[in-house]
Amino acid sequence: MAPILSVRDLTVEFDNRTVVHRLNFEIYPGDNVAIIGPNGAGKTVLLRALLNLVPYDGVIEWAPDAKLGYVPQKIAADRHLPLKVNDLLASKARLLKLPDQDIRLAAERVGLPPELLNTSVGILSGGQFQKALIAFALLGNPNALLFDEPMSSLDELAEERVYELLRDLQRERDMTVLLVSHDLSVVYQFATKVLCLSKANPCFGPPREILTPETLEAVYSAPVKFYQHHHHHDQ
Repeated sequence: MAPILSVRDLTVEFDNRTVVHRLNFEIYPGDNVAIIGPNGAGKTVLLRALLNLVPYDGVIEWAPDAKLGYVPQKIAADRHLPLKVNDLLASKARLLKLPDQDIRLAAERVGLPPELLNTSVGILSGGQFQKALIAFALLGNPNALLFDEPMSSLDELAEERVYELLRDLQRERDMTVLLVSHDLSVVYQFATKVLCLSKANPCFGPPREILTPETLEAVYSAPVKFYQHHHHHDQ
């Protein structure tokens, strides 16, 4: 089976500061990859490079049939704008020339009830807003979803539901998922591969190999208990 994504010697620099240094890894269709690492390790920057949103050196090669969906950590739009969920989804549907029913189907799939489509984005709860962003990412039927810290604004119950939704989507559509996460307990349950970003020692492999006390201590430069719930905001 050919990889859906090959990354070779990837380097990203900003203002003469190297954020990602000579990173190499391959991801196969259906993989569920958690991207972990301390704050400032370049997790968001890596996703943006994979989406070709920032300049980089090296090779990022997506398979010819890869269709990407992206769920950002936050959107730059002011949540006080009179923007309804339906407006957000319809803007992308128009861009991709999708029929209106695709909006309804994406909303249904993530569990957004019809009345929420006519609700202003600004008054959604964190969990509802997250679902709206996932519905947005699902428009156009991507086979690879890139998620940037999707749980940073959610409580644990809402977080579990979003992870369950992701797992279901992956099973139904054989989707490849790349997920930036700080929650190592969930990574352990959820990921098939873990990509650790750290200046000294980036590493890539199955969770049981990567999420060892020794590796985590090297990556985070401090002992880490992966069964604790920690919520930090990344850059």
